[in-house]
Amino acid sequence: RSRFWNLRMWDHLLQYDSGSRNLTHAFVQLRTCKEKMGLPYSVVERTAYIYRRVQKKRMIMGRTMGGVLAACVYIACRQAGIPRTLNDVAKASNITYKEISSAYRLIVFGFDLRMPSIDQIYCLVRLANATEVSERVKRQSINFMKEIIEKELSAGKDPMGLAAAVLYLACQHHGDTTKTQRYFADAAGVTDVTIRNRCNELRNKMPGMMKT
Repeated sequence: RSRFWNLRMWDHLLQYDSGSRNLTHAFVQLRTCKEKMGLPYSVVERTAYIYRRVQKKRMIMGRTMGGVLAACVYIACRQAGIPRTLNDVAKASNITYKEISSAYRLIVFGFDLRMPSIDQIYCLVRLANATEVSERVKRQSINFMKEIIEKELSAGKDPMGLAAAVLYLACQHHGDTTKTQRYFADAAGVTDVTIRNRCNELRNKMPGMMKT
């Protein structure tokens, strides 16, 4: 029986070249990611298309298949206007944030993709609901974020890290000292160093608004 299963396995493997086997494994992972993130079929198709282009251009060399596929999922979500962050994709795919972001930059620059901006307000409201801040803090944070966007200070910043910093500053502004930088960092999936840096930047560039 053991010999029979070995022969069956090799027969299956020899029916495909390495590229086809890679695609087969990638699409199995993609199906799992779709179920965990609740993605529509259009995003799955877009992800598959991007991944095939990446594979054809041999950009996977030196990187894990899972990391590249996760980056393709994130790109497809951005292009479809579906609000998913890198942290969301990292949790669903069980791939590190650093690995996905590295593959993401490679693909974007390699194909010269024009990525639509992320809805910063959505990220803020989502984090506010998760951290159970007061409605007053939530409203103040939304006003803060709108002004930040108008001044173009959000460009190039991780949306969840910026949202966490804004919520922290709004809590400090309204005297709620129970929620620390670490608390928001854990909820947003970023480091407290990131929040501290964003807070310092906002205090320096918007001193009139960020009174704490």
